[in-house]
Amino acid sequence: MSGWFELSKSSDGQYHFVLKAANAETILASELYKRRDSAEAGIASVQANCANDALYERKTATNGKFHFNLKATNGQVIGTSELYETERSRDAGIESVKRNGSTTTVKDKI
Repeated sequence: MSGWFELSKSSDGQYHFVLKAANAETILASELYKRRDSAEAGIASVQANCANDALYERKTATNGKFHFNLKATNGQVIGTSELYETERSRDAGIESVKRNGSTTTVKDKI
C-alpha cells in the first residue's frame, strides 16, 4: 500500500492537506488555504515536485531538532515536516515524501 493525501477543513473554515505514509503517519503538512481549489493546487504541486531533491530545504530548529520544507520551483513552501531527533531520521522523512508524494489518492475529510 502506498501513501495518500488527506484534505481537511479547519475550525475557522480554511483548508489544508497532509501527506500520509503507508503506515498512516503524517510526513508532510500544508499551510492553510482560504479556498479548497488552492489546497488542491497545493496537492498537485507536491505531486509534481516531490521527486526533485533540490526542492527540499533541510533545516535545524532552534531547539536542535531537524525538519524540512518542500518548495515549489518558484521557491514557495508547499509543505513542512514534523521535527525529527536526528538528521538521519529527517532524511528518511524526505525519502518517504519522495516515495509517497506522487500518489493520486486523496481522502476528502471535509
